[in-house]
Amino acid sequence: MNMVKQEKIQQHYDEIAEVYDHHYDHPRGRIYHTRISRHAMESLPRGGKLLDIGCGTGLFIEKYLGNGGTAVGIDLSRNMIARAQGRCGLTDFSLGTGESLPFCDNSFDAISSLLVFSYLRDPSAMLQEAYRVLRPGGAISICTLGKKLLTRGIPAIYQISEKIRIRHVVMKNFGEHYFDEREMYELFCEAGFSDVKVSWCSFAHIDMVEPLFHLARRVEPFIERRIPQLAYNICVDATKPLE
Repeated sequence: MNMVKQEKIQQHYDEIAEVYDHHYDHPRGRIYHTRISRHAMESLPRGGKLLDIGCGTGLFIEKYLGNGGTAVGIDLSRNMIARAQGRCGLTDFSLGTGESLPFCDNSFDAISSLLVFSYLRDPSAMLQEAYRVLRPGGAISICTLGKKLLTRGIPAIYQISEKIRIRHVVMKNFGEHYFDEREMYELFCEAGFSDVKVSWCSFAHIDMVEPLFHLARRVEPFIERRIPQLAYNICVDATKPLE
């Protein structure tokens, strides 16, 4: 990851760590995060050892622990990790990036990464590292905003919000890149993963206002089943082949 970009992301999340959870601590936020978390959870082994890349304040780790697993989190932000430690008790957390994981080969049964992949400077390096630390037969699940008509204007919105100094947990210009199905499939295959499945979820996006969010939630199951490309988040599930 470019050092300037990395420092900008780290500084931003250090600054908003105390208010980050408020973004998901209202009806829309809880519904949105639960939806993408459920997708990842269904693709990962229960009761295994999880690595959550870009763990933030530990929202997903908390859910994984609730299903009987153990976990380790890694994040750029020291302040976000401090919040995660308060949430997840004795869980281990490391300061760092997905492109350079400070863990031994074949250390984890499962790897997750929610709403982080589009920020990566070098997604290929992150997937190579994920492959290295994942045990043979282990599973990885990644969920992030995907490339589609409705997301193409988001980077411009973030640039404007930054110029007029809107303090928002995600409205920040990080030069993010959104991926389509073909790009994601090729990235995972090139890293060595097998059984690569690309899908879409969450038509009811957290930043929708009422009553749009309520309407979007009602049609979300139909959208995900029949017109998945209208959903906001692209999800990739894959496994590391058995040796």
